[in-house]
Amino acid sequence: MSQYYNSKRIRGLYNPKLEEPFRISRSKIDLFLNCPRCFYLDRRLGVGRPPGYPFTLNSAVDKLLKKEFDIHRVKDDPHPLMRTYNIDAIPLKHEKMDEWRDALRRGIRYLHKPTNLLITGGIDDVWVNPQGELIIVDYKATAKEGDVGIDEDWQISYKRQIEVYQWLFRKNNFKVSNESYFVYANGRTDKEAFDGKLEFDVKIIPYEGDDSWVEQTIKDIHKCLMSEKLPEADSDCDYCAYRIAVSSFN
Repeated sequence: MSQYYNSKRIRGLYNPKLEEPFRISRSKIDLFLNCPRCFYLDRRLGVGRPPGYPFTLNSAVDKLLKKEFDIHRVKDDPHPLMRTYNIDAIPLKHEKMDEWRDALRRGIRYLHKPTNLLITGGIDDVWVNPQGELIIVDYKATAKEGDVGIDEDWQISYKRQIEVYQWLFRKNNFKVSNESYFVYANGRTDKEAFDGKLEFDVKIIPYEGDDSWVEQTIKDIHKCLMSEKLPEADSDCDYCAYRIAVSSFN
């Protein structure tokens, strides 16, 4: 068995009889929307999807962007990219910024009392406009030919990510703008040589978020967790398709 994958967990599972809040991360909300069966297997039965390899280059870009924007956070002035894109805002200076960024241990969180689910998420950045509205910002990194965007079908998860964060901050009594931004770094492949460094073009992409779906989705998640019946496999789920195909040989 891989040291990175436990095929049958016994801890951290949902138990309908327990009274303490059960944590649901932003990524698990996305898992539920992608495939309720995979979500149920993971959160209720302890059989999660095998993890992919971590994108360490993406993590490095993410960390460097945070450091760069933090320089301007301390100064209470906009990053040059924000000036380039005529964004009337500055990086938010807040005592809980490090906590909100810590997706694994803390993050921004809210207890949804009707379901007793503790919803959590780890943000990349938050800006604030002159009206005092918070602007949710997410960093993305890739390396592709041509321009980057957020309009591919699979990028719906990016948009949901932003909207869950908007919902979480609103539930924590912050004034939040519907306007959000992706800071997208695209590794350049048009150079003559590598020369020990990878250069990026960085672009800011606006996105108008709509978190109206989040509340009902949390209720649907709770209903799923309370059920004793395994949900149907999603027709577009490759993991379920693989399991079904393999089961025919057992």
